[in-house]
Amino acid sequence: MHLLLPLLSSILFTLAALSFKQAATRGVGVFRATFISNWTTALLFMSLWPLGGTIPEGILFWQPAVVALLFVCGQVSTFLAFQYGDVSVTTPVMGLKVILVAWLSTTILGLPVSPQLWAAAGLSFIGVAVINRGTTPGQKRPYRGRAIWFAFQAACAYALFDTLVMKWAPAWGPGRFLPIMAAMSAACSIGFMPLFRAPLHQIEKNAWRPLLTGAGLMGAQAVVLITTLAVFKDGTAVNIVYSARGLWSVVAVIYIGRWFENEEKLLGKSAMRWRLLGASLLCAAIVLVFL
Repeated sequence: MHLLLPLLSSILFTLAALSFKQAATRGVGVFRATFISNWTTALLFMSLWPLGGTIPEGILFWQPAVVALLFVCGQVSTFLAFQYGDVSVTTPVMGLKVILVAWLSTTILGLPVSPQLWAAAGLSFIGVAVINRGTTPGQKRPYRGRAIWFAFQAACAYALFDTLVMKWAPAWGPGRFLPIMAAMSAACSIGFMPLFRAPLHQIEKNAWRPLLTGAGLMGAQAVVLITTLAVFKDGTAVNIVYSARGLWSVVAVIYIGRWFENEEKLLGKSAMRWRLLGASLLCAAIVLVFL
């Protein structure tokens, strides 16, 4: 039943991605979006403090610091991917995280990964490849390449992040490790302030709603997903289910994209069919996990 939690996270992530994409079109830059998102996420993670735990000797504070740095790197790469590419392409590419988590779970954690899960991970990889076929010649190739590259970077950062959370969080307890990690990631975001294209108070009024909506949804899905990883240590299965965000992104663009002023649906039926086919393969992978 705990796999229903990453399924919820995948839906929240998709809505957050559409909101951030809308905020980007209204002039909110990558670093301002990362700053707002990370501080919102840190506040939400503080709700986990009552779960309890212990704080080991001070020398171990490097563990949440390393994880926080990976989280920030993943966030920046995610927002860069959204800035340069379509949500219905970049979000499924981040599904490559499934393969990386499966591999890291065996190499770093020594956890067994069943052939069934490897098959599901491989099916997810094929689904991502098919989704990326759903592009049109009219799209700007350099931007598309950058978007895919940044999405892959985000997948790598988050895969290592997930693995280290599963490795280190049990010794601290989720009520200590995760809030401290989130606070550190928010503190790291202060370093982005000199890179803002303009101060926060100069963000256009019509951009605040999608920005804060995206930040709240992104933080909420992070709390649900990362807590699930820390408690159940089931990284491969959790991330295969979480890869359903690739499907939700395509469906959301087709049916509710106009609510977010998203125009990806206008790429044409052929492009969206390829993306929908790839997303369906991701669903098949999820079915394998539940079976």
